[in-house]
Amino acid sequence: MTRQNFPRSPKALLGGIAHLGRLIDKIRLRHAGQIQDYNYITIGFDKYLVDFLGVDSMVFEQRVLSGGTDEELLAWVKTNGRKLSNEEIVQWSKNLLASGPKDEAARQRFQGRLEEVATKRGVPVSSLPSVSTWADVIELDEGRL
Repeated sequence: MTRQNFPRSPKALLGGIAHLGRLIDKIRLRHAGQIQDYNYITIGFDKYLVDFLGVDSMVFEQRVLSGGTDEELLAWVKTNGRKLSNEEIVQWSKNLLASGPKDEAARQRFQGRLEEVATKRGVPVSSLPSVSTWADVIELDEGRL
């Protein structure tokens, strides 16, 4: 059986920024052919992040693919994106990681994700740890919860 590759947790902060390290991992893994079925750049947390940072997603993708350490990529974001205060970064990261479904359609998608995780694990949804945020659903899906 092949080991599944997962990007790092959206909770792993890079320069205080939630999801940035995960997006970097997703770009690298996707282009290495190691993940395909992930939301990618134009939707979800990826889109929220690139919009918050004020970077062009395709330019950022190409920068990641050209190589460099996390610190070099963070420096690129700080140079080429919006100028953000530490307070803005902290608040944005806190809000992203605390976000959960806000309407009925989102609650249904959330429940659907939980059902997918339960099916993968071969257990009923009721046996999964209780979660209320999208970040926790990701953690659950990737086996960190």
